[in-house]
Amino acid sequence: MELFWYIVLVLMLIAFIILDGFDFGAGMVHLFFAKKEKDKQAIVKSIGPFWDANEVWLIAAGGVMFFAFPTLYASAFSGFYLPLMLILWLLIFRAIGLELRNQFKNSLWQNVWDKAFGISSMLLALFFGVALANCMRGVNFGDVTDSTSLLEGHYFFLPFWSSSFNPFNGNDLGAIDAFTLLFGIKGALVLFMHGSNWIIFKTNSSLNTRLKALVPNVNALIGLTAFSSLYFYIQIHPSAFDNFTQHPWMLIFPVGLLSCWIMLFRAKHFQKDSTGFLFSSALIFFGISTVVSTLFPNFIRSSNAIHPALDAFNTSTEEYGLNIGLQWFIIGALLVAIYFTMQFWLFRGKLDSADYGDH
Repeated sequence: MELFWYIVLVLMLIAFIILDGFDFGAGMVHLFFAKKEKDKQAIVKSIGPFWDANEVWLIAAGGVMFFAFPTLYASAFSGFYLPLMLILWLLIFRAIGLELRNQFKNSLWQNVWDKAFGISSMLLALFFGVALANCMRGVNFGDVTDSTSLLEGHYFFLPFWSSSFNPFNGNDLGAIDAFTLLFGIKGALVLFMHGSNWIIFKTNSSLNTRLKALVPNVNALIGLTAFSSLYFYIQIHPSAFDNFTQHPWMLIFPVGLLSCWIMLFRAKHFQKDSTGFLFSSALIFFGISTVVSTLFPNFIRSSNAIHPALDAFNTSTEEYGLNIGLQWFIIGALLVAIYFTMQFWLFRGKLDSADYGDH
């Protein structure tokens, strides 16, 4: 059962990044490229019916973590307290930026909330990448100093950054260092491309031609940052890819990732506007799955040799709780599947003429 809930939690987080990720990417396009009011309205309308529902996946993932892996929940929400509070405020500003910009037809008012929406979207994309990189790099469980553990083995606390900014210093780590920042930039680039593909898919914006030409260039930058962060990862954890030799079937994830990345260089030549979005969605799925494959069965690595990583087995609740949760999960999964199927069916096609954003 631990393995089942591990997979469920990962899939929920992937669903959040794919679905809310195009909102973040659209926000970045809105911030940097949308100069005409018509284009701004088209972008807002393309995500308007979806963005608040997409955020539910993050809440659902937190709920699964709370009941299935309570030790992980307690450790992560205390250790990453400062970054999580920042993410919470960014989610708030992104939401009110969307909802308030059209309350008054005043250029100054709209510009303020446009910036709130765009900057919050960009920083959210960055910080979710940083969060994943922290799980990969590891944290100093137990606050080990001079080979002495000052806290219980599953507790830690990270400042925003350390004085050294060095990802190799296992006892002096911050949430942001050279490795996690690079990984966060890669995440922001991926979601920018994903949001661009969504705008192309769901609007007839005058930006579409420019975005189609921009996607291959952003894709090249993603490749550069990916290879750079891969170098860091191998230096930090030389055995990070042992799972691929022990379980060769996992190679489907990096192979799928590489295939999608290559295909996105042909974005200008796709016949259907939906094709780019499907490939960027698959890129995110295979990318996160590849990272999780290197971590499995861990959730968060340990940067010291005294305390073990937090994994699916040492953080889970009792078998009884996992079994009861399965019954409710089946009901909830069916309701969610029906809801999202209806939502995407009702708002299929281009959304330039949708009513959202005019209230």
